[in-house]
Amino acid sequence: MEIITATLTGACPRERGEELGTRFGAEIREAVDGYLGFFAVRGLAEARVREIAESCFAALRAWAPNLADELEATALAAEVPLWRLAALNARTEVLAVVEPDAEGECSTAVFAPAGWAPPESIQTWDWHEHLCRVGLVVSYAPDAPRREAVASGAAPASAASAAAPLTARASAGVGRVAMFTELGVLGKIGVNDAGLAVHFNILHHASDRGVGGVPVHAIARRVLDEATTVDEAEAIIRSARASASTVITVLARGEAEHRAACFEISSERVAAVRPDAEGWLVHTNNFLAPEQLPGEATRDASTTYTRLAHVSAQRPRMAGLSIEQRAREMAGEAGALAPICFRPDPSEPLHEQWSTLLTVGFDLVAGELEYYPGSPVALAEHGARRFG
Repeated sequence: MEIITATLTGACPRERGEELGTRFGAEIREAVDGYLGFFAVRGLAEARVREIAESCFAALRAWAPNLADELEATALAAEVPLWRLAALNARTEVLAVVEPDAEGECSTAVFAPAGWAPPESIQTWDWHEHLCRVGLVVSYAPDAPRREAVASGAAPASAASAAAPLTARASAGVGRVAMFTELGVLGKIGVNDAGLAVHFNILHHASDRGVGGVPVHAIARRVLDEATTVDEAEAIIRSARASASTVITVLARGEAEHRAACFEISSERVAAVRPDAEGWLVHTNNFLAPEQLPGEATRDASTTYTRLAHVSAQRPRMAGLSIEQRAREMAGEAGALAPICFRPDPSEPLHEQWSTLLTVGFDLVAGELEYYPGSPVALAEHGARRFG
């Protein structure tokens, strides 16, 4: 995967969207076309994809109008019909209505012990390379957070109530975000200058319905734009009505009761998984929270449980290291043959070929991404790139 880096200068949602669509129109059109083709291969008719996309965009409009404005401006500048770009952003929701893949994607580890030292983390992002030949690492100034009151920890009763802004904060807020995402997608994995960061893993739940939820990629984006603490991130996540499943792992540099958590999202509920007694969180692509387990829909054939066991076994050797050393220890003695390092099988159809496209962590003090386009072994060998 090729990585493009960019610093956006747009001062409002429509300026950012116009800038993205103008600068990266060709790449966005390629991504949209690729995903629409992928949805068709997975057995989804265009009318069904459009129904899900438009309903999810309506939910986004109610919950985060500024992000909806940015998406509209991006579509216009990139010369892409809005519903098609909305389908790209709702790709998790669209795929939630078909049988889950036999394989999973992504492995995440966070070390957040009590005290003053910033948490450490690392994630692999595993996906189909033909759907993301080019990724975007981008820096931008987010919009000021909305200020209406949403009760922390309370799920909204409706899309209308989800639009209520969050409680005003005493903190200085977020001035800058550095983020990796796919071209045309609002958000994914990133860090802000308040020292808060987000990892992102897909999940599957029996309650997934696709239609009518805020896209989970947009939920991750709003957390990066507005949250300065894990508790603030939780309030944002719980304020969104979802229609597909994912886990958003949040970590923050401040010394606080909650320095990291995995927020498991399904259409039924949000559940928080806190660090263990030693400060570790490890997540792959199966639910961990007891209240979510009855709806677990991960395929038994997936490597998620093997990857979870592998990363868990590597924990004693991963703490207190540079990102390069952490990546090496994450792979372990198996190196490139470790279960967390996906290599495409050319004998399989394109839509069943999996690759580890990115390995990423954060410098929470500097507000920088530390990443490499490839496996943890590749990052350890070549060194991390840094962007913030």
